[in-house]
Amino acid sequence: MASDERVVRRQIGRKGSMARTWLLMGSEGQRQMVEASRQLIMQRTGLTARDFRILDPMLSYSSTIVGRDRAIVLNLEQIKAIITAHEVLLLNSRDPSVIPFVDELHAQILHHHTTVTDHPQPQDKGEMRQDSSRKKILPFEFVVLEACLEAVISSLENEANILELEALPALDKLTSKISTLNLERVRHIKSRLVALTARVQRVRDELENLLDDDGDMAELYLTDKLAQKKFENSSTFSSMNNNGDDMMMNRVLQPNIVDRTGHEISLERGGDSTCDHGDYENVVGEEISGTQAGTVYSGVTNVSELEMLLGAYFVQIGGTVNKISALSDYVEDTEDYINITLDDNQNRILQTGVQIGTASVILNCFVAVTGVFGMNIHIQLFDDGGMKEFLGTIFGCTGACVILYFLAMLWYKKMRMLE
Repeated sequence: MASDERVVRRQIGRKGSMARTWLLMGSEGQRQMVEASRQLIMQRTGLTARDFRILDPMLSYSSTIVGRDRAIVLNLEQIKAIITAHEVLLLNSRDPSVIPFVDELHAQILHHHTTVTDHPQPQDKGEMRQDSSRKKILPFEFVVLEACLEAVISSLENEANILELEALPALDKLTSKISTLNLERVRHIKSRLVALTARVQRVRDELENLLDDDGDMAELYLTDKLAQKKFENSSTFSSMNNNGDDMMMNRVLQPNIVDRTGHEISLERGGDSTCDHGDYENVVGEEISGTQAGTVYSGVTNVSELEMLLGAYFVQIGGTVNKISALSDYVEDTEDYINITLDDNQNRILQTGVQIGTASVILNCFVAVTGVFGMNIHIQLFDDGGMKEFLGTIFGCTGACVILYFLAMLWYKKMRMLE
């Protein structure tokens, strides 16, 4: 396998449009770096220009897995690939986040090729029934699809775990001490959580859409479609070669077959020989139509194999969604607790402001009395009074201010303005 792992660079189809670098992996494990234009890839895979827009990094397409006649277009997170029945084309294989996936995919393709070589699958239904205990090997396109789903979902799950490890201590620290630094840290974590939630939800929605539509899943069976197309082409070629001989044989044998069949049918009906040629044509037509119906029904693809594959990863991505949802709920609960704490502190500040304002009003009244006595006017109190009267006035005004303050506080509590 050392020769299969070599990386070869080729210049392909640069005429007409800008070529892009693709990593080509075959079903036998060989790898090649090719630079191919869009037109050449379209001719090779049967895709349209609209399908290529799904892989365009300049356009913001959501996660997509779509099957075409000869290829699967896959756009999941950082993985952008075109999968056929015998090869896979990766667009951004040089991305640092994709390089580990490339090595893992290459190892799985080599393992799949070794398994297929050592354990060939039965070709007809008789052999499949005789060897029903043998485990069926997945087609090449499903091996690549499974590797892509495993890489993407595992990456999202790892990001969710890392974010959870960072978020829980930050939230607990913010709960114990509300500060600008802790609030900024939680705000950054929440922005990452929102972005990760959207990415995970896009992958989950795409898997859910595939599982809900059997037709879309049937389009992903590239190997079966290719085998069915080859069978139809060989049948058409054989029928064209044998068409002349069949027509000659029908002309020779048709009278005898009609007479003999009519006689046999009359015997089965109890000796009635009134069977005509029209009844025979109806019987033969019903047999032919039944055979055609059976052939059409046998061409329908059974999607249970792919449904089980996608269902397993749908459950896995569902667990990641639940983990992120729980973390998001914890963040929201912490925000609610912080808001309640801030509101309580704000209410206490307002109450303190009311108390200080009331005391200020009463103190201003005391100052007003002092101002009255400080006027440069002559009254009887100044002539008759002494220190005793002066102290009485001072303590009397002070007591009146204190009494007014407590009466104001009682009235605030009665009106539920203070707790």
